[in-house]
Amino acid sequence: MIDVYSWATPNGHKVHIMLEECGLEYKVHPINIGAGDQFSEAFLKISPNNKIPAIVDPDGPEGEPISLFESGAILLYLAGKTGKFLPEDVRGKYEALQWLMFQMGGVGPMLGQAHHFRIYAPEKIEYAVNRYTNEAKRLYGVIDTQLSRHEWLAGDQYTIADIATFPWLRSWQNQGVELDEYPNLKHWFNTIAERPAVKRGVEVLASARKPLQDDKAREILFGATQYKRH
Repeated sequence: MIDVYSWATPNGHKVHIMLEECGLEYKVHPINIGAGDQFSEAFLKISPNNKIPAIVDPDGPEGEPISLFESGAILLYLAGKTGKFLPEDVRGKYEALQWLMFQMGGVGPMLGQAHHFRIYAPEKIEYAVNRYTNEAKRLYGVIDTQLSRHEWLAGDQYTIADIATFPWLRSWQNQGVELDEYPNLKHWFNTIAERPAVKRGVEVLASARKPLQDDKAREILFGATQYKRH
């Protein structure tokens, strides 16, 4: 039984979906990031960067427990553990890994900034809103072009690259994007959304997460608390 320390965010949902797709048994431990759970001593021992998700697998390599943070690393670990969603051939593996890195280095950080400046920032800074909205549209265009040539991001197989990217695109409206402008991406998105494991994965902790409204939660997520040395 894998212990999952998570919350209903795109990075959390990556791991929830992967666990469901792999058919692995897991137990979810909610880490309410709006309440500051991510700064607890117990969680920091697992995730020293105070970010969700993190996992503890009691049946890790050589039968010894292993704890992991960073969603991309967790996806790679689960793919290795189960032999699923990462091609075995060298070329296919690296094609999937490059799109996973594209998500980790581009899609997640840039769309996260688009969310922040469009939705959460206390003041609307036109330059920042335009910069990250335009970058979001550029990234959607890159994905749409790739999907005009291939069924999935890494080619003809559904991989961890698709699993990693999909949750970040679920909030396309908040990113200032019109999905109809990216028909290949839209088809891919809708196809993934209909997968039973994906439907189960995005529901994990979804009912526990509430809209960010109170000042305390905003301070914890975006204020001085975030930058303290814990």
